[in-house]
Amino acid sequence: MAQALDIDRWDLECELNNTDHYTELNGLDRLIVRRGQPFTISLYLRSGSYQPGASSLECIAETGPQPAEQYGTRASFGLSANIDTSRWSAAVIGPPGDMVALSICTAPDAPIGRYTLTLGGSGHFEFILLFNPWCPGDVVYMDNEQSLAEYVLSQDGIIFRGSSSHPTRTPWNFGQFESGILDICLRILDMNPKCLRNPGKDCSGRRNPIYVSRVLSAMVNCNDDKGVLAGKWTGGYEGGVSPMFWRGSVEILRNWNTQACQPVRYGQCWVFAAVACSISRALGIPCRVVTNYWSAHDNNSNLVIERYVNEHGDPIQGEMIWNYHCWVESWMTRPDLKPDFNGWQTSDPTPQEKSEGVYCCGPIPVRAVKEVVGQNISTKGVGSDTREDITHLYKYPEGSDEEREAFKKANHQNKLLRQQPSPGLHLAIKVTSDMRKGCDFDVFAVVTNNTKSNKKCRLVFGSCAVSYTGHVGENCGFKDLLNVELSPGAERKVPLRLNYSKYGGLLTEDNLIRLAAVLIDYTTKESVLVVRNIVLENPEIKVRILGEPKMNRKLAAEITLKNPLPEPLENCCFSIEGSNLTGGCIISERHKHAHRPLAEHFRRIMFLVLLFKYSFFRIKMQQTCKHAKCVMVCDVFLLDLVNSLILFV
Repeated sequence: MAQALDIDRWDLECELNNTDHYTELNGLDRLIVRRGQPFTISLYLRSGSYQPGASSLECIAETGPQPAEQYGTRASFGLSANIDTSRWSAAVIGPPGDMVALSICTAPDAPIGRYTLTLGGSGHFEFILLFNPWCPGDVVYMDNEQSLAEYVLSQDGIIFRGSSSHPTRTPWNFGQFESGILDICLRILDMNPKCLRNPGKDCSGRRNPIYVSRVLSAMVNCNDDKGVLAGKWTGGYEGGVSPMFWRGSVEILRNWNTQACQPVRYGQCWVFAAVACSISRALGIPCRVVTNYWSAHDNNSNLVIERYVNEHGDPIQGEMIWNYHCWVESWMTRPDLKPDFNGWQTSDPTPQEKSEGVYCCGPIPVRAVKEVVGQNISTKGVGSDTREDITHLYKYPEGSDEEREAFKKANHQNKLLRQQPSPGLHLAIKVTSDMRKGCDFDVFAVVTNNTKSNKKCRLVFGSCAVSYTGHVGENCGFKDLLNVELSPGAERKVPLRLNYSKYGGLLTEDNLIRLAAVLIDYTTKESVLVVRNIVLENPEIKVRILGEPKMNRKLAAEITLKNPLPEPLENCCFSIEGSNLTGGCIISERHKHAHRPLAEHFRRIMFLVLLFKYSFFRIKMQQTCKHAKCVMVCDVFLLDLVNSLILFV
């Protein structure tokens, strides 16, 4: 009869195991491992020694409040000759003696979460189990190291906003390894209504990333649960802060946790998506934020963005068209679907429409979509800060047989698409490269007569402030020319001056102006409409590193900004945040004195303690001027301080 090991104490070897399981950035003070991959602990025996074939150890692993083997939340296993990575198993890997090196492997489909592992009658220890995209037996397995570094380990990233013709990069601190964030993510799972109703069933469901992703889609918003974020798209932001304020997920998640799971106010689509991405990466699911430009709520399912305007170019009806919309993609296989549907799965945590009575959406295989309204679908490139266009994953190529078939499926009846482009009058909107906030600049309507006859037309050219969700504000500039005459082959360029004195107080925080031109042919009564959104540039923040950066040493950096506005800026504030760099906190420097227009640079030398594994931090400057709505938020990236300095505004 085998003799049970008499264990006096053990060492969980957290530094060794966490490093081997890519969880060391969560800390080395507790055991955090990934499923389907062995980890090793040291057992120190009180008496006797381990003898192969003569010693035994019964192990019991349990998770959740109601562990049961039938639900996969409880597993019993003993010592084996070798580790079996397909199930819960344990094996001694060291020589016989009074110290035993015990290798333990969790099942690759075990539920994630907090576990208690009982070692015979000697006691128990706790550990956290995560999804394992490095394990071929895990359904989140990803076989590319660069992709794993980007979609699981990277704590910083870029979210694309702006417009399709001028994508702007918003730096974001995902911060999934910052202190306390993993515990908050597990608490989010525990607070979801499915867990509160049936915790045993919910914990069993956590073996499945499809289930977990759907829970997160619902819990990131607070519309029907104790979710993380409250959304707000119109009016002021009383009782909270503007979604533009956030530049990372860490503060949002910590605020939710310390406020007794009350929603953080406020978020919009890119904030919802970024927080969902942080939680997914923290739990071990490869994830990325995706931006779709000209994103429309296609009310009649004809796959066309339909817009109606009056003769002045003002919208009178039509479908809601967002300048962009953000969601997330998570990587996993889909054993519940055809093999073709493995890979990236789309989820949308922004509360727009209900699914099964709850504000959540997804996960849906990207390959099963192929019928989305939008353009220039974008995400951050792997290992770089460039924009990767992934439109081809969502839409068939324009004009292809598959695209035409998609229109047939949608019962497309729009006569505009059946018409060939008119070879006659052509209208376009042209812009210059100097469209910066605080400056006066021209935009142009260009009319071309491609016919063989003289043309007499009316040209209406207007502009208005607009939010990224498509809500149109007041007029920023307008021109109505009743007699535009063009000879055959002639072209006319009509300027429209946009003055800061007029648009400055009308801009939303999105820095967007919508240009619309309508050309009416008096002879044929035909009209041509052209619409273009432009994004005004914020001023550049310049950063100069003073001295040579060294690990665990204070670093001095000079931050410089020049005010482009023709008026003073009050209450200027620099905010700096960075993963594994600023101790998980945001460093802020506020100055009450006016920042004079154009005349001076605003300098501030910041001293930071660099405890970086990834040399990264983010700088934000928020300024307010006399216009209540005129707020500029500028961002800067500093990546790999030792080797290079890369700045993004």
